[in-house]
Amino acid sequence: MILDNLNKIRYRIRAAAQRAGRDPDRVSLVVVTKYANPEQVREVIASGLVQEVGENRVQAAQARKLELGDWAGRVGWRLIGHLQTNKAKKAAEIFDAIDSVDSLRVAEALERALAQSDKRMPVLIQVKINERETQSGAAPEELTSLLKGIEAFEHLQARGLMGIAPATDAPEQARPHFQRLRKLFEQNFSHMPEGQLSMGMSTDFEVAVEEGSTMVRIGSAVFS
Repeated sequence: MILDNLNKIRYRIRAAAQRAGRDPDRVSLVVVTKYANPEQVREVIASGLVQEVGENRVQAAQARKLELGDWAGRVGWRLIGHLQTNKAKKAAEIFDAIDSVDSLRVAEALERALAQSDKRMPVLIQVKINERETQSGAAPEELTSLLKGIEAFEHLQARGLMGIAPATDAPEQARPHFQRLRKLFEQNFSHMPEGQLSMGMSTDFEVAVEEGSTMVRIGSAVFS
């Protein structure tokens, strides 16, 4: 079932990219393992179809990697949930990339943690494109100053943007939010051919790909 789901999702990603005149190989799939059991995650990794997985919480990722043992080293690990500054040191140890940097305070905490091991880490800036009060993310008008601040850090590499559209049963309603984030991405990362625009989840990833996403984060559609 999981292998079938992965193949269907990959087909839908390719079809969406082709509809938009984009290179399908430019879109990567991050499987979110938040609600999966260890056997399901091992099946995803064993498929060879996924190079990266995402977790929302630092402690959950730590426990997940311990459960998986050697399997954990076969994929890259991305933090896609909000990062508290007091968890920055542990996050720097566990993850290969942080996709949810949303303030200079978080970036500074990560920089201090990474400096201790002289480790460099790619990060994405989470921008708030969702009006929900509990949604994390830097305000769009704060993005320029945040990126400028991160430029001064030796161990952080800002690679692009991440955003979460409002939850809806109608994926098309996410389109203007994705368009807004893509515009911010183009304004700030047009100089970076390898820049990453992470937007799109299980219910809206096809619209996100049509609007320029280079990385989709999918969990429930893989494991349902």
